[in-house]
Amino acid sequence: MDDFTKHLQQILLAQEPGIRTDWDARLAAVLIPLYSYEDSWHVLFTKRTDKVEEHRGQVSFPGGIIEPDDDDSESAALRETQEEIGIDPVDVKILGRLDSLLTTTQFQIVPIVGVIPWPCELTLNPMEVASVFGVPLDWLSDPAHLESHFLEAPESSPHFPIYAFKPYQGEIIWGATARITSDLLQLLALLK
Repeated sequence: MDDFTKHLQQILLAQEPGIRTDWDARLAAVLIPLYSYEDSWHVLFTKRTDKVEEHRGQVSFPGGIIEPDDDDSESAALRETQEEIGIDPVDVKILGRLDSLLTTTQFQIVPIVGVIPWPCELTLNPMEVASVFGVPLDWLSDPAHLESHFLEAPESSPHFPIYAFKPYQGEIIWGATARITSDLLQLLALLK
């Protein structure tokens, strides 16, 4: 294991991931697939099809609802990743997980950080995934590429920040995916 993944794994294992639970939510897990390409680290994102029930056409991480047959959030994220983009769970090196995120669409998402081999052959599920693309961590880490705004809510409700990255190769990473990415970037800043 190289220094980058070793240090990231140490940080992830040293923390006690929390759970944000302001209201009842459907429990889900996603994989944040990291890979090394041309001497830099990238994050692999998926773009959902217009055929899925939730978050049509949005950029996301592979993942979904934690099913009763799943052993834990890690196994759910790996199962969903295999179903959506064809990466075998044995090919993923799990480094750890980030804090869970409660979304305004009533999902509690458990982000699992893992390293995938690259290049690797991907098999996209045509019902769920329209395309995949990678973004260098260096680009994502540039503060000029991330914006946040607050969602207007009724006076008695909390205001939620909405995160969005500027377009990368025509794709916009926003919402929960951008928030999870931002959380990962905050952890990575500890490596420097």
